[in-house]
Amino acid sequence: MRKSFHVPVGIVGLLALLFWAFTPPSTDPIKESIKMPYKKMGLTKEQAAAHLLSRFTMGATPQQVNQVVDKGLENWFAEQLNGQLPEDDLLRRLPEANYPALKMSNESIVAHYANAAQALRLAVKNQLVSRDSLQLLSKPEYRAQLQQLMKQQGLEPLQELNRQLINQKIIRAAYSPNQLQEVLTDFWFNHFNVSLSKGASQQFVLTYERDAIRPYVMSNFYDLLIHTAQHPAMLEFLDNAGSVSNNNEGSRMREQSAAAKRVKQRIEKMAADTNNPQQAAMQQVLARTNMQGLNENYAREVMELHTMGVDGGYTQQDVTQVAKALTGWSVRPLAKDGPAAQLMQAAGPLANRANKDNVTINDFLFRANRHDEGEKTILGKNYPAEGGYQEGVQVLQQLAVHPATATFICKKLAIRFVKDTPTTLLVDQMAATFLRTGGNIRAVMVTMVNHPDFWEPAALREKVKSPFELAISAIRATGAEVMQPFQINNWITKMGQRLYYYAAPTGFPDRANFWINTGSLLNRMNFGMAFATGKIPGVKLDLGALNNHHEPASAEEALQVYSNLLLPQREQAENVRRLSALLNENGIDEKIQQAASKQTTVITEEVDGMMNEQKQPARRNAVAARNMDAMPGNNGMLQQVTGIIIGSPEFQRR
Repeated sequence: MRKSFHVPVGIVGLLALLFWAFTPPSTDPIKESIKMPYKKMGLTKEQAAAHLLSRFTMGATPQQVNQVVDKGLENWFAEQLNGQLPEDDLLRRLPEANYPALKMSNESIVAHYANAAQALRLAVKNQLVSRDSLQLLSKPEYRAQLQQLMKQQGLEPLQELNRQLINQKIIRAAYSPNQLQEVLTDFWFNHFNVSLSKGASQQFVLTYERDAIRPYVMSNFYDLLIHTAQHPAMLEFLDNAGSVSNNNEGSRMREQSAAAKRVKQRIEKMAADTNNPQQAAMQQVLARTNMQGLNENYAREVMELHTMGVDGGYTQQDVTQVAKALTGWSVRPLAKDGPAAQLMQAAGPLANRANKDNVTINDFLFRANRHDEGEKTILGKNYPAEGGYQEGVQVLQQLAVHPATATFICKKLAIRFVKDTPTTLLVDQMAATFLRTGGNIRAVMVTMVNHPDFWEPAALREKVKSPFELAISAIRATGAEVMQPFQINNWITKMGQRLYYYAAPTGFPDRANFWINTGSLLNRMNFGMAFATGKIPGVKLDLGALNNHHEPASAEEALQVYSNLLLPQREQAENVRRLSALLNENGIDEKIQQAASKQTTVITEEVDGMMNEQKQPARRNAVAARNMDAMPGNNGMLQQVTGIIIGSPEFQRR
């Protein structure tokens, strides 16, 4: 019989205390691996902090360089990689009353924000127009009637959804404390680009960024790949939702089924019946059926743009085989009055009968009876016949960890965060980390900041801001309060970047010569002037507060002081010399006023008065603009100097 030993409670407590004292605390391996060699590259802590902020935020806020130095550069970067800083102030700026769509599901969005096809069906159903007179909806009086009809039905126009999408991006970028998350959300959205320019994707872009991009920007690359591949926005944007194959048992049985033939006959009859309210929907179903087949758009782009790169070593045969592996990857019907839902209703029990091999994940639907069941070989790997849903998953897994993918992704990251022409040595080391960790994005980012190339003098200020980055960095540098973010968006569009509307799957190019030319520089200067002189409605600045309300004695002194404030840790002499010449130019005041007055209230042509900026009346907008000039420290001289600095070539760099 085993003897029992009773140890006094006090001794147990003492032993536990000693164990705790001599046990090293749990550490984050990512944080422990951060070893920034900025001192070896000749940078002070302040210069290094400014460089970190230029790369991993949308722009430094006042005094943020000192804050990063006090926190410790490695600690700050680890904190940003973690992305868990409290966002109470940010959420306050995005109230549900003004941004209800931010928490909606795709199904709720489709039911509430009508796209063009839904609006047309509504107009025909309510006899506003007939199918033979749809062109009448282009007339203002008919459009007004349609808007009223939509309002009666509890529907809002799609432009209102887009307003919320664009506004939240600007607010998050300007005010989120988790700045690296915002920078990477912008980067990865651009990498896996979808566009509001394509009608079938429009209603899903908001949830695409929210659900498929933002949660995974510092996760593993495969997480981004699979979630973007299965989201309705991507499935529709690159047409994989309609990519099907008849090379499966289900289609062969369907072709031989008398019941299937009866369903087809029923649809054809409904499509021909001019008195049937479902005629238009059935005609769309028949048209889609006739066009169905293998679509290689997504398969090609997932290899060329999302993973391996154009020089990744794949062939056209690989593209075709990937496309076959992804047949049947589609979207479950979301619009109750849409063609897919109408087809289900017309087909009756036959179409509604569950297929045991179908897979539904959120709004993604794998249709087993539309999947190619043949054997496939992709990049030298064999996939046996009848692979089903898992076949497509395994193909994406194969692509996600391919050596060509590691090189392609790491080069794009190095271009975004280091310079337009990164060295092969840097990319190779980042790619080695990518492969070793299975595509861990945080680990790759650490490898990048641990490399001397990140800190070399040639990399400092080498990148040029996009219009979006320029506008957000101006807001952050001046501590501006933005009550009407869509007014900022108007200027971003005017400077050459229409957010969420880049139509090509490549996304916006990340190189200086794409953004900078004579016309764009003029628009950027105009933006700086309009921003600083209070000509953008709903933007509030207190320029005097940046200098603790110590008013400079002259414009020249203000230029020196505010250059140091807005461009921390930069060599200012040459920039100040150039701007001083501009400041002393004859007629500069008049030119500034002319430039500032060019601000366009609404740029996007489809608005037609439907985008109410956070639903505030126009009078409040005008009052906000007037209050800008009335604030202490916002005298004309400071406004002029600040506008010139923000519009200067030096402020364009990051």
